[in-house]
Amino acid sequence: MTTTSIEQAIDVFWRCARERKAPPAEWMKRLGREEAYRVQLGVLAHHVAAGERQAGWKVGLTSKAMQIQQGVHEPVLGFLLVSGERPSGTRFQYADLISPGFENELCLTVGTTLRGPGVTTERAQAALSAMAPAFEIIEKRGDFAADLNVSLADNAQQRAYVTGAAVPVPAGFDLATVAAEISVNGAVSERALGREVLGTPAASIAWLANKLAEFGLTLEAGMKVMSGSFTRQYPLHRGDRIEARFDPVGPVRAEFA
Repeated sequence: MTTTSIEQAIDVFWRCARERKAPPAEWMKRLGREEAYRVQLGVLAHHVAAGERQAGWKVGLTSKAMQIQQGVHEPVLGFLLVSGERPSGTRFQYADLISPGFENELCLTVGTTLRGPGVTTERAQAALSAMAPAFEIIEKRGDFAADLNVSLADNAQQRAYVTGAAVPVPAGFDLATVAAEISVNGAVSERALGREVLGTPAASIAWLANKLAEFGLTLEAGMKVMSGSFTRQYPLHRGDRIEARFDPVGPVRAEFA
């Protein structure tokens, strides 16, 4: 795809983002993987030029449960905007969302800048300053399995992220041992450990730093990273109340009216 074609794709996907629409079908099977990420980054640049601020990044498809569910067997990345963050207890209007779902994650804050390539899991772990229980609220604006690259250009289904209280990451703390308990409408539906996320959520941070380096980007100190779901992706329905308790980090809650 030529530079002009990528610029055209950026314009189309930016318009869809502004108008809250799914990408047009004519872009199916037209983007390669690198092209899809360049479109995504171009859309991010438009957001920033329009006055938005970037909060950080998301890493998706980090657990076997998610990869099997979505039919994709590698991690992916997307961007987070400051305007997309919501506090625990937020009540969303279901009608404002497009085929929504949620994922259960740790939102990790990077305390020290990480420049790839060559970032190790150990180095990523040492760079973390804070962790918070979190939901990623996704929208199925397309089918990952049908065309992963279109989904990546459309920011990997990202809509919003809900965060509970952040706590420091103690020296030597093993993120793989964090235990999540997921409840929907008061009933426990699943339990999972942090090791489901590439062995540890710290590995997700290392993967992200190294992937960003392929595009000349750096994982900057102060950025937040939604590090990947411990569990499968859950669909959301009008009236749902969801809660995830991450031991020993804390709880996060949201409602959908």
